[in-house]
Amino acid sequence: MSKKTPHSGSINPNLLGAISKPLKLNAQEYINGILKGDKVILSRAITLVESKRREDSELAQQIIEGCLPHSGKSLRIGFTGIPGVGKSSWIESFGKHLITVENKKLAVLAVDPSSGVSHGSILGDKTRMEELTQDKNAFIRPSPSSGSLGGVARKTRETIILCEAAGYDTIFIETVGVGQSETAVKEMVDIFVLLLIAGAGDELQGIKRGIMEMADLVLINKSDGDNIKRARNAMLDIKRALHLFPLDERNWTVPVITTSALEKTGLTETFEVLEKYKRHMVTKGLFDKLRKDQNAHWLKNTIEEAVLSRFYNDPSIATEYPDQLEKVLNGRVSPYTAAQNLLKKKD
Repeated sequence: MSKKTPHSGSINPNLLGAISKPLKLNAQEYINGILKGDKVILSRAITLVESKRREDSELAQQIIEGCLPHSGKSLRIGFTGIPGVGKSSWIESFGKHLITVENKKLAVLAVDPSSGVSHGSILGDKTRMEELTQDKNAFIRPSPSSGSLGGVARKTRETIILCEAAGYDTIFIETVGVGQSETAVKEMVDIFVLLLIAGAGDELQGIKRGIMEMADLVLINKSDGDNIKRARNAMLDIKRALHLFPLDERNWTVPVITTSALEKTGLTETFEVLEKYKRHMVTKGLFDKLRKDQNAHWLKNTIEEAVLSRFYNDPSIATEYPDQLEKVLNGRVSPYTAAQNLLKKKD
């Protein structure tokens, strides 16, 4: 029997370097490692960003500030889709296309504020991207396992900065949770992609109008085999529905593309639309405005999160809150009055 080498088995060779990395690094060592594209150091820096420890947060902010001048050069693409659409499979197929055909470096991030409650399969979703995970030009990072939407969104924004500094020129932000996560992702990306599937009844059933209005590109996945005709019919139906929405200042007509992760069709067309959209936005002078809007949302959300955190962590609030809550539940005071009482306590 031959002796196993350190590279044998299922160990990801891209992570073997972690064994020899020192346990503690200062901010500049993190920054240098990230700029060199060291995946292990990048992963550890993101872990600092996600940490709730104050000392980790302070170090993370130093790293982010050091990486900020080297960021901003990627195309940030958001993805959302209804259950069963095959989002992970499609992202892997398209990701491999970008790397092998378009010579891109790809980072895939997720926004999943609900996973800590539902204990969903976000890690399972990522491990299904086995081929993409092993690619040296890809970096896949699930979102924190719990936390508020604002907190997860902030950490994702900061992770984008680190990934861009590490040389990833294409960033996928995938919504995994439900509710307002689509809006949060829309506010941090350059283009927002909606994945749908034909053959599951009414293609528009269960899709909120707001999500349709947010989409800059619609993809109809699983357009293969016996489903091709249904996918083409769905494409026409969705195009008609999108024409009911008035054009905004971008004057961009949302394309609808049929695609297949299985047969790898529609991938080149999708890439061409993404490139066309960016050129369109740059030509109209709206791309820089969009990036500024992203930073404005980031600032606003960070302030709101910090204010709420300080409010609920204040000892006087922690003492008074249960009493005010009991009064509200018993109908002795209104929620408005209870809130005012707590805010006065804070003042």
